[in-house]
Amino acid sequence: MARALELAAQAAADGDVPVGAVVVDADGVVIGEGRNTRERDGDPTGHAEVLAMRAAAEAKGEWRLTGCTLVVTLEPCPMCAGAIVLTRLPRVVLGAWDPKMGACGSVWDIVRDRRSVHRAEVVGGVREGEAAQLLVDFFERRREDVGPDVG
Repeated sequence: MARALELAAQAAADGDVPVGAVVVDADGVVIGEGRNTRERDGDPTGHAEVLAMRAAAEAKGEWRLTGCTLVVTLEPCPMCAGAIVLTRLPRVVLGAWDPKMGACGSVWDIVRDRRSVHRAEVVGGVREGEAAQLLVDFFERRREDVGPDVG
């Protein structure tokens, strides 16, 4: 989670929502990492989890990420949860829960849906305070930059 938090801070420095993710193999070695790059790259799929999974698949030489764990600072959204299912990741470790778009138990539970072709274990709340504070600080700065509501 320490590396994911570093990546999240880098995303914030680039003006992106501070989310960082790493994929570790069965030995705990990081084989993929990513951070949000939607704003930087103008890519709606530039989510930390998707980028980390792409890098891990490239490192493994295959799309199946069986035996790996995704570690991410914020609960994955529906798009990322779908990618988790499709890559067959067996475990997701997350920092902060997302009460607006979370798809690993908060709003939806895509990764553990009994109808799915694959289900993942979810371990939540790891270094939750740090992960949540990155988000709070980021959005407070955004509100300051925009100024008070005019209306």
